[in-house]
Amino acid sequence: MKKSIKDIAKEDGRYSLRAFQFVHEGLEHSVKKFHGVDQPIEEPHHITGRQLCEGLADLAADKWGRMAKVTLNQLGIKTTDDFGSIVYLMVENKWMHARPEDSIEEFHNVYDFEMVFEKNYDFRKVREQTGEA
Repeated sequence: MKKSIKDIAKEDGRYSLRAFQFVHEGLEHSVKKFHGVDQPIEEPHHITGRQLCEGLADLAADKWGRMAKVTLNQLGIKTTDDFGSIVYLMVENKWMHARPEDSIEEFHNVYDFEMVFEKNYDFRKVREQTGEA
């Protein structure tokens, strides 16, 4: 029987259950971002580690805005390497799939959290979403 995500998080101990849930949610978000929303979700759509990291950055910014880095840090996620660790724990436990050519190294140092979530935070995007001028 497949382990629950809760059991995986508890056994590993590095990341909260919410971290695993966020990465799992981010996979669907990233597939839609890179393959389009009209693609049937039942069909396999591969994305790279870099693409997943980019999608996770977008999702975190959408969900938490300027608090994205702080929130991810509270979940135990401090670098894109942490995304890779979570993905590969989920791959090992059959919650995600990887191709033979995929590797955890794809997640290494994809971007710096401080640069993406703080220094380069796009206030224009926030204003567009909220309708503020």
